[in-house]
Amino acid sequence: MKEISTNEFEQEVINGGKVVLDFYSTECPPCEAVAPKFEGLAELYGNDVKFLKIFRQNNRELAEQLGVKSSPTLLFFDNGKQVGNMLSGGIKRSDIIHQLDNILPIERVNEIKSQITPSISEYDVIILGAGPGGLTAGLYLCQSKINTVLVDIALPGGQVSTTHEVSNYPGFIDPQPGYMLSHNMSEQTKLCGTVYKVAVDVTKVNLEKKEIIIDEFETIKAKKIIIATGTSPNLMGVIGEKELKGKGISYCATCDAKYYGDKEVVVIGGGNSAVEEADFISKFASKITMVHQFDAFTANKQAQEKLFANPKINILFEHEPRAFVREGDKMITEVENLKTKELTKLISDGVFVFIGMKPNIDLFKDKLELDSWGYIKTNEDMLTSMRDIYAVGDVISKKYRQITTAVSDGTIAAIAIAKELD
Repeated sequence: MKEISTNEFEQEVINGGKVVLDFYSTECPPCEAVAPKFEGLAELYGNDVKFLKIFRQNNRELAEQLGVKSSPTLLFFDNGKQVGNMLSGGIKRSDIIHQLDNILPIERVNEIKSQITPSISEYDVIILGAGPGGLTAGLYLCQSKINTVLVDIALPGGQVSTTHEVSNYPGFIDPQPGYMLSHNMSEQTKLCGTVYKVAVDVTKVNLEKKEIIIDEFETIKAKKIIIATGTSPNLMGVIGEKELKGKGISYCATCDAKYYGDKEVVVIGGGNSAVEEADFISKFASKITMVHQFDAFTANKQAQEKLFANPKINILFEHEPRAFVREGDKMITEVENLKTKELTKLISDGVFVFIGMKPNIDLFKDKLELDSWGYIKTNEDMLTSMRDIYAVGDVISKKYRQITTAVSDGTIAAIAIAKELD
């Protein structure tokens, strides 16, 4: 694997045969999450495909020429021609493999995959998810001398790692950068001795057998499982949203706001995340238009007051997006006035979407008792409807979802499990 710059692009990529190129950035949790997958696959496929990395911030002009709008973004080339799909955002290992397999002969693909040896590992507890709830559970279990593994499809930290500032976590007088708070939580748990298997693909979860398969070849078994998978951003289901994700539409201000210096953006949403992230984006963008479906924000009053005092931010209340279109280097957001039904086109350089979250339960939603919103029901010990399966954090059914409540959940589950295993 090699890092290149724009000056080396023609030699290394255009004339480089079969190539996969990773546009990465700093302070970008998704970039950090994809890095070990990229490096691991370079060991498997490296004799047939050239693995290259390029620092997006120092090579912006090339990135824009190639249509790269967010980090990370993987591009695939075969004899100088870009092939396959552009991958961006939360990139799965299986998606990279699919693209690599498509540029190689099937016989060679089978040879490469025959080199992968299945493995089995055993622990007392599997924690599925490394946000604040999972990290806290890992810390308490580790300190109780319980053999624990923490598994996540991304790097540790959960949503906290992509939050600009956290001002209400006890013990800190000044607001803390989200990435530092999550980093410190993670390091504390890791230094205790909890095993980390992060930035992996979770291929299968079998709650009955209390085992999971990661990256299609490693089986992890345990006596107990803690589900701490959190939530993911809701999608609007609007025309163009899926197609333009990572190509003008972003769900992470911390990752992408810095690329909109002196540019205009649209922010969709009106809750705490939308209001707080719009304020953060205004440190870079010259103008922000917020689009919210109701006649008032639902964010906390302090955040609203700060937003209303920001001269860079304009607000369209009682409007909803109806379509996203890319025209040249501009994003066109078509919005509907919910009162008059009039359609208006907003021209900007990019769009950020913050419209709430949904629980990450797809791998086991039919196995556990859920509430009417799809969140996992638990008892006071965080035990679910299935024996030996616990759940903590934002994925469970509860009234309030905060970092502090997730930490509390993780503490309770860990203590309950420690007592049982003793």
